[in-house]
Amino acid sequence: MSFRLPKYIHPDFKEPPFDAAPEVVFKRVEQAGVAPQNYHATSIYPEYFHVGKGEWRLLRETRMDCVVIREEDGSLAVREFRHLKSGDQVACGRAEDGTEGIFVNSDPFGHEADNARGFAFRTRVTRETAFSIDYDQLYDLLEHDRKKGFILWVLGPSVVFDRDARNAFTLLVRRGYVHAMLAGNALAVHDVEASLFGTALGQEVYSKQAAPLGHYHHLDAINRIRSIGSIEKGVSEGTVDTGVMRALINKKVPYVLAGSIRDDGPLPGVIADVYTAQDRMRALARRATAVIALATQLHAIATGNMVPCYQVTEGNRVRPIFFYIVDMSEFAVNKLANRGSLSARSILTNVQDFVVTAERGLRKRAKK
Repeated sequence: MSFRLPKYIHPDFKEPPFDAAPEVVFKRVEQAGVAPQNYHATSIYPEYFHVGKGEWRLLRETRMDCVVIREEDGSLAVREFRHLKSGDQVACGRAEDGTEGIFVNSDPFGHEADNARGFAFRTRVTRETAFSIDYDQLYDLLEHDRKKGFILWVLGPSVVFDRDARNAFTLLVRRGYVHAMLAGNALAVHDVEASLFGTALGQEVYSKQAAPLGHYHHLDAINRIRSIGSIEKGVSEGTVDTGVMRALINKKVPYVLAGSIRDDGPLPGVIADVYTAQDRMRALARRATAVIALATQLHAIATGNMVPCYQVTEGNRVRPIFFYIVDMSEFAVNKLANRGSLSARSILTNVQDFVVTAERGLRKRAKK
């Protein structure tokens, strides 16, 4: 059975209350970086704005917790507060039902009907939940979006703490299932450490044995790359000869390494300024049709806040953006949902087992 994207439910703007709705009000920004009173804040859902003469315009690109501005050519764009300039025209109105010229389509793919059930046991995702169907659906999605989408992975360092998981993710990169990656300094550091010393934080990635003076290894890895100048140079000259970073660089897969206050080093290429890192992450997130976040709570939440639940593709077709979070912690999964990423799907498992299982499952399907 071939994979099919869910059909988008288009609002009928010829019906009440839309047919009598006013045009959306735009107010001028008086102070750079400060939105006018009663500004409209964006969500993860498709949003329409009545711009006049019965035309309801859909935001083509959006992210939550931003504002909508009207450009000089009449087009609509989504901006973070920090990017607002004096004179920008910002959409205003807090009603989301069309009565103020703004409509938020909160059930764009017909999910509410799926949830309209009576009492039942085990309705929430826990570590006891069965995930077989989730893996099969994920395989279908990855096969589809490998050719017709943009698959964005968000990685925590534990992905490279295990030999088999590190090798499996490397194979996913080589086979075209990774179109971009978001991570922090630690993922790259320990991947390089594994290439140079066979360890991650001083522990051997297969045997789990602590190496002699292994606590120096991640610092030695950072120091080595800093002496070379970049991870890319380390790959090209053969110093970094295995691993995820090597696969990404050789495959020319774009990535962003966002720094944090906890970083050692950091490695060259890690972006220290948080807002520059956010903008770089957003540049890749806006292209995503599928996001898979692996054992990285803060990066997963950050990416979830950048990604809406839909994307407008060629021919003005609206398709869902699939968001998976894989973690052992139910808290991490619930935290993502509580931060507004209501469309996220969760798989509660050890992330190393997930990567190995996903690579093996995709490989078996390819052989059929």
